[in-house]
Amino acid sequence: MAAGGYYAADPGGGFTDGDGATDDKGDKSGLRTALAGLTTRGRSFLAAGVAAAVCAYVLGQSDLLRVGLLLAVLPLVCAGVLYRTRYRVAGSRRLSPARVPASSEARVHLRMDNISRLPTGLLMLQDRVPYVLGPRPRFVLDRVEAGGRREVSYRVRSDLRGRYPLGPLQLRLTDPFGMCELTRSFSTYDTLTVIPRVEPLPAVRLSGEAKGYGDGRHRSLALAGEDDVIPRGYRHGDDLRRVHWRSTARYGELMVRREEQPQRARCTVLLDTRGVAFQGAGPDSPFEWAVSGTASALVHMLERGFSVRLLTDTGTAVPGEGTDGFAGASQESADAAGLMMDTLAVVDHSDNYTLSSAYDVLRGGNEGLLIAFFGDMDEEQASVAAKMRQRSGGAVAFLLDSESWALGPGAPVSQRCAERLRLLQEAGWSAVAVSPGTSLVELWRQADRDRTGTHPSSSAGGWS
Repeated sequence: MAAGGYYAADPGGGFTDGDGATDDKGDKSGLRTALAGLTTRGRSFLAAGVAAAVCAYVLGQSDLLRVGLLLAVLPLVCAGVLYRTRYRVAGSRRLSPARVPASSEARVHLRMDNISRLPTGLLMLQDRVPYVLGPRPRFVLDRVEAGGRREVSYRVRSDLRGRYPLGPLQLRLTDPFGMCELTRSFSTYDTLTVIPRVEPLPAVRLSGEAKGYGDGRHRSLALAGEDDVIPRGYRHGDDLRRVHWRSTARYGELMVRREEQPQRARCTVLLDTRGVAFQGAGPDSPFEWAVSGTASALVHMLERGFSVRLLTDTGTAVPGEGTDGFAGASQESADAAGLMMDTLAVVDHSDNYTLSSAYDVLRGGNEGLLIAFFGDMDEEQASVAAKMRQRSGGAVAFLLDSESWALGPGAPVSQRCAERLRLLQEAGWSAVAVSPGTSLVELWRQADRDRTGTHPSSSAGGWS
């Protein structure tokens, strides 16, 4: 859950935020603010009163003059009384949850507190929400006693991923006769993040930099050679065969070589965002399928114990600089996973025409397992993608076929896509074509079967 900011409104004289700072714009505008809030009924009474007073003056009718004055003064008095009302209300907003998958609902909880010594009148509450999340919610709150509280809630839902602002909250105050309305807006708003849909994937044996899928760990020596050793002080029970005599002589106390450290197998999930690689738009477009598939792969590999990062064709990696570039299994890894999901929530087509930037990042070191979601590629870009396999312990590619997507579900794989698949497979990729209507779970299992050469009834092998 995410808590919205605490803020207060003073319908009579402006509004105050959570730290008590007061906005005096209402005092400067005087009664003009209240007169501008006259409703149709109030303006009609005022116009009728002025017309009656003019007629009474022309005709010399004193009784009609009294009626005209009454009609004209009533809306002015209502506006003045409403404007001078000095009770204060505070509001807060809470999102549950603040990060929600596409096509799922989130609930927004609003709370209003009367923090003044006077009860309020009739209040209308309205929250501003983007059109894609649904209609603007409106609530009518009856009299709120001094120190009282009212809580309301509404639901929002979006089929499109993105970050959507909620607020600011608007409060409308009316007089008992309906002559005048004053509207005040709070200054605080919250953000709802709609992330891509995540599809649970089956557990197949994956291997990248490490052998075995298990907990996604492998062993690596803590030293590369005698000169690169990182010793530590001797502890009771340490094996004397691990004593590092050179460091012992240097520091004057027993020093031992550091033990082998368990390290997590790495996985890089590559998303091709090139605008030229995808056709169409909307929730059912090939690009949205690729984004959803990327999110599913990231979550699945994190759950299976891999250190994971997200990479795009622009060379942008999440997590980025300041870490080892991968998200592991800890609280920091949960934060990094949230950052990757937030990145996918707003990712859009890039202006790139090549995959060279991503290849330059992957060329820097052994990436362990590489899972890629590619769009359409020409022969040159397919060659660049094929070379990515050289720096990875295992490579799996999902190649979206735009030509078959244009024809609809059941369309065969195009000749162009088949040629690109063959090129990737010859380079060592476990590559499958993505046609419309095919689930990621089926393709996930197919990639494993293609690599091991097994049938659906056979046991799953590993990706290497």
